[in-house]
Parts: sequence; C-alpha cells; structure tokens
Amino acid sequence: MTDDLEAHEVRLGTAAGASAYALWGLFPLVFHQLEEVAPGEILVHRIVWSFLVVAGLLGLRRDRRWFLPVRRAPHGLRQLTLAAVAIAGNWLVYIWAVNNDHVIEAALGYYINPLITVALGVLVLGEHLRRLQRLALLFGGASVAVLTLAYGRVPWIALALAGSFATYGYLKKSVPVDATTSLAVETAVLLPVALLALAVRHAQGDAAFLDGSTGRDVLLVSLGVVTAVPLLLFGTAARRIPLSLLGLLQYLTPTMQLLCGVVVFREPMPAERLAGFGLVWVALVLLGTDAVRSLRRARGDEVPMPAPEPA
Repeated sequence: MTDDLEAHEVRLGTAAGASAYALWGLFPLVFHQLEEVAPGEILVHRIVWSFLVVAGLLGLRRDRRWFLPVRRAPHGLRQLTLAAVAIAGNWLVYIWAVNNDHVIEAALGYYINPLITVALGVLVLGEHLRRLQRLALLFGGASVAVLTLAYGRVPWIALALAGSFATYGYLKKSVPVDATTSLAVETAVLLPVALLALAVRHAQGDAAFLDGSTGRDVLLVSLGVVTAVPLLLFGTAARRIPLSLLGLLQYLTPTMQLLCGVVVFREPMPAERLAGFGLVWVALVLLGTDAVRSLRRARGDEVPMPAPEPA
C-alpha cells in the first residue's frame, strides 16, 4: 500500500513538473498575441494581476504568518526586493524578445542559465571549479563566440536573460520561502511602480488596456493566472519527485521555446546558429555529468541538478 502511494506521488509530481515546464515553454505563444502592446505595459500588467492572484491564494490559505519566514531570514526583505528588480528585468527582456522575433535567442538564454549560475558561483562566492565544470564553461564560451559570429553581434538577449535569472536565483537562495510567498513579496514590491506606470500611460492616452479588443484585455488580465499556475504546479512537483528528475524536466521549457521559434514563428536557424546551440548542449551534458559524479562521491546518492523556476 505504501509503495503504491509513493508511486502515485511520483507520477503526480512528474505530471505536475512536466506541466509546469510545458506551460513555461508555451509563453512565446501567449506574449506573441500581445505584440501590439508595448512591452513595458505588458510587464506592469503581469505584475499587477500576478499580485492579485497570489494575494488571493494567500487569503485562501488563511495563513496570517506567511510573512514570518521573510522577516526571520537575514536581510530577507532586502534580498527579495533585489530579486524583484532582477525578475522584472528578466520579464521585460523576455517580452521584448518574443514580440520582436527573437524567440530562439530567448530560448538560448534559458539553456545557458546553468552555466551562468556556475560562473556566478566562482565570481561571487569564490567557488573552485572541477575539471568538467571548467570544460563546460569553455564550451559555453565557445558557443557565445560562435553565435556572436552567427548573429553578427553579441547574443545580448540570451546573456541578459541568463544573467538576470541567475542573479534572481542567487538572491532568493538565502530566503527560504515557498514560491507563492516569494512571488507575493516580489510583486508587492513592484506594485507601486507598476500602478504609477499604468496611471501615466492612461493619462497620456498611450494605454492599450481598455482601448482595444475585449480579447486583448482579457489576455492582459489573465497574465496573473498565467504566472501563478505554473508556479503552483512546480511547487507540487518539487515536493514529490527528486530534484534530479526535476532538473531534467527543466530543459523542456527552452526546448519548447526553441520549437516555437523555429516551427511556429519561422525564425531562421542557419547551420552556424545550430552549431552554437550544439556547443551549449555539450556544455550542459558535461555540467550534468559533473553534478552526478559529485553527489555520488559525496553521499552515494543521485545528484540533484539545478531546477529553477523559469521566468
């Protein structure tokens, strides 16, 4: 009976994790429907409606002590405030990229995010690299060089997305709170600025909201649910399946985004860009292999791969 229950929990967790990463992978289809709306306005709507959704969820929990973990963590509020700025920048770059036909480069950003996280550990925390980690970073650097030649410019969208999300993860690491609480604090911090920006746009007559189709307005309002639902699914998965499995599932998101860019939006993928992506994939295989070896040496267990919540 216990084995059946555990198997059920694993199946539920796997389904929830795959659903969360698949929904994040479909984000280009959502934001592309709003290409006539300025990226800044999409961003502030996402902040406002996300805050209302998570505030409602916290209300349903009837947990008046939800903010205590933030207060108890050293510099908890400051860390989440800085994390809010990082994720807002990440969201803005991503929205702009999707609505300006750079979905493939945006997908690249989430592929290279684990490499940026490793580099951040070295530069900020003074961590020492193992041989496979060094080799992975070399392949990652080579991929950026190849893609710079392929694009005729530095792939700044991918680097900005990876850098901002790695920074976001680093800042959140010191504040042990669940995803709903974290998003509530982050959106609450950003809410005054978002409301002011909306008020200014409406006063100037530049706002798209309530000045177009009903479908577009509904889609803007739904951004709160679009943001919250994958987070809830991710939380369900994180409690039920090993981080190693969750870490493998995370690559579903950039893979689906890459397919959206190539198949749905018909963005060009010449051989030189494909070669750059190939180098990134080699780097990720090396990084995963190193993680597995490291944890097995440490405790004879299976290694948890990084499983962040995509923006």
